[in-house]
Amino acid sequence: MKILFVSDVYFPRVNGVSTSIRTFVYQLQELGHEVHLVAPDYGVATEDEAWIRRIPARKIYFDPEDRLMKYGLALDQLMQLRSEHYDLVHIHTPFAAHYLGQKLAHLLDVPCVETYHTFFEDYLHHYLPWMPRRAARGIARFVSRRQCNGVDAIVAPSQPMLDVLRSYGVKVKAEVIPTGLQAQSFAAADGTAFREKYQIPHDRPMALYVGRVAFEKNIDFLLRMASELREMQPDVLLVVAGEGPAEKSLHQLAIELNLQNNIRFIGYLDRNTELNACYKAADVFVFSSKSETQGLVIIEAMAQGTPVVAIAELGTKSILIEGEGALIAPEDEVIFAEKVNSILQNKKLRQKLSARALSYVQQKWTSRAQAERMISFYRQMIAE
Repeated sequence: MKILFVSDVYFPRVNGVSTSIRTFVYQLQELGHEVHLVAPDYGVATEDEAWIRRIPARKIYFDPEDRLMKYGLALDQLMQLRSEHYDLVHIHTPFAAHYLGQKLAHLLDVPCVETYHTFFEDYLHHYLPWMPRRAARGIARFVSRRQCNGVDAIVAPSQPMLDVLRSYGVKVKAEVIPTGLQAQSFAAADGTAFREKYQIPHDRPMALYVGRVAFEKNIDFLLRMASELREMQPDVLLVVAGEGPAEKSLHQLAIELNLQNNIRFIGYLDRNTELNACYKAADVFVFSSKSETQGLVIIEAMAQGTPVVAIAELGTKSILIEGEGALIAPEDEVIFAEKVNSILQNKKLRQKLSARALSYVQQKWTSRAQAERMISFYRQMIAE
């Protein structure tokens, strides 16, 4: 099978959509299928350029990490794309890529599938702060409904996300197919070496957040939680691994909460060389986002045997099972901190959750199983 992915983001831009695309492409290729990607040109080459068609793009003033593909220049490549004889177009983002993917699928006369990766209803108002939140949510629902009903089928990363789309009035065929973990997520890593590199004492209690440092990730909650946790564990360290538009405000909040000695912002980590070791180094992984369509970093942490404390809402609700490597907490800083403290204080509980975490993701969350489900869904769409 020959598949064309279209996306407004891909590496070197680090986020969950980029990770999902790479995971599926690698696994689909391993299963014998050919996949190409149309994505913005960031001016930086990646290891994947052999199967990527980069489109000139412009910066976005309110989100400088991202790029907006130049639609006309993408259409200029239509003749070359036609000669590839794709079986299906799969869109991954709702901006220029959505309309480009729709257009290409129509001109190539092939089915068009779209994955709804991002819960825009709980996202848009962060980037359009001048717009009333209620209006922003209404626009997000309207655009999501219109775009989803404009393709042949939708892939949702979790059942709760699909339920939300159905509540919007999305009527097209849909399938729940999450992103699984590649084998490298399970690779042995040296957490001790990571602590040494970042000068974190081996016996210091360490809580970890990995992900985009964005407003919708609710990281400010984790800082307020850390302030409560410090009362129970004075030496606790919260490590934030990632970058994004909320960094400045979080640094300021850390100062306001007097957390300078209990928090470390370490930026993005290389997925191939450092990320696993970072997960391994942590005593507990903490996650409080309520807008995830899946929550891939949770299962990445579990794959390194790191226990998780998280809020189970939207996509994370489909991952988190109490006791299966995780403790579920409400959006209450004190209760969340108490659950984190129970893991930090109780070595037996930490070891038990660690073992359950690894077993759980090995059984349920491999990339091969999800890629096989995706191929089955593609075949259904092509046959219709």
